[in-house]
Amino acid sequence: MSTTYAELGDLKEGSFIVIDGEPCRIVEVSKAKTGKHGSAKAHVVAIGLFTGNKKTLVAPVDQRVEVPIIEKRSAQVIAVSGVTVQLMDLETFETFEAEAEPDLLSKLAPGVEVEYWGIMGRRKIMRIK
Repeated sequence: MSTTYAELGDLKEGSFIVIDGEPCRIVEVSKAKTGKHGSAKAHVVAIGLFTGNKKTLVAPVDQRVEVPIIEKRSAQVIAVSGVTVQLMDLETFETFEAEAEPDLLSKLAPGVEVEYWGIMGRRKIMRIK
């Protein structure tokens, strides 16, 4: 798995975290003060990058958490079939299939250049170049 580790207290809104094996974008972070018994806690709300599900995590701010390593690359659309799009990487010329958001699908056609993210062995089209 292509992940690294960071302290929960260092993460901010907009950064990424792995919760229950799913890479997520953080949408809300709140920190509770140190209590009578123990350390300060962080409450993180994140949205799954592939599922779109909302996930929450409550843990001490000094706990080490997994952060996905995101590889941003360019590709050209070869074919569009349903929700999957066949792409060719513009550097390695490797062909593969990736998922696209429904709002992007209508704009995709063979020959269009896109930016895709490789995250933990999965690929997702993020935007059209």
